[in-house]
Amino acid sequence: MGKILVTGASGQVGRRVVEQLGAVHADLRVSGRDPAALGGDAVYADLTRPETLPAALAGVSKVFLYTMPTGIDGFLGAAAEAGIEQIVLLSSQTVVDAIPQRRPIAEMHRVVEEAIAASGIPYTFLRPENFATNILMWGWPEMIRADGVLRFPYPESHSDAIHEADIAAVAVAALTEPGHEGRSYFLTGPESITQREQLEIIGEAVGKPVRYEELTDAEAREALRPIVPEWVMDAVVGYWAHTDGVPAPITDEVLRITGVPPRSFKQWAVDHVADFS
Repeated sequence: MGKILVTGASGQVGRRVVEQLGAVHADLRVSGRDPAALGGDAVYADLTRPETLPAALAGVSKVFLYTMPTGIDGFLGAAAEAGIEQIVLLSSQTVVDAIPQRRPIAEMHRVVEEAIAASGIPYTFLRPENFATNILMWGWPEMIRADGVLRFPYPESHSDAIHEADIAAVAVAALTEPGHEGRSYFLTGPESITQREQLEIIGEAVGKPVRYEELTDAEAREALRPIVPEWVMDAVVGYWAHTDGVPAPITDEVLRITGVPPRSFKQWAVDHVADFS
């Protein structure tokens, strides 16, 4: 097994990929815009600046990749020049869903997948639907820390919330074991869980009373407007509305690929208790 480059090594999933590859003593290089903060064999790489990529890819055989469409053509040119043997891409199940509001997100990931598939470089596409860590972006920690009241829409919206460590475990399997080339994996947590249930589990983990105060669709949009662009807000609020009272589909891909069942949302809450305390 040759050297593996992990891009986005400071992100929620990237950090876990680095940890788990380290645990199996993989020959590892990490990249980011602040390599000094990453330690080890770390290099500067900006996927939107192709001139930064040859040094990052030198001597590398496989890549764990997260990128946007603006960076993919330059990356693939550099990857082909470097002789990369496999790309494991963190993508999204939105590429195959049918929720109109999420089309911009779906297209963003589809452009990247199609470019990689057309490049001829062997690939594995990881397609989670809902990262458990997404709730960290929507202000949940701040509200829970402040007064234990979550002001949020659609309490009965379902999620297949997956722990970032389980996404990483599949990535590590794809990077270190044969037979994953040309495959796309729909990755989920072990259960369909509502937003209200997630809040209750977080409350138990932090040992603090919590309460859900439901916002209307319009109120939620006003609350999210300072946090995310309009198109992202449309996508996420549209998804919550679409899944209101509708259980999420669950797959066994994590167990099948890694041999270990995916972690529960309760485990995720325990692992992230510091975010809410």
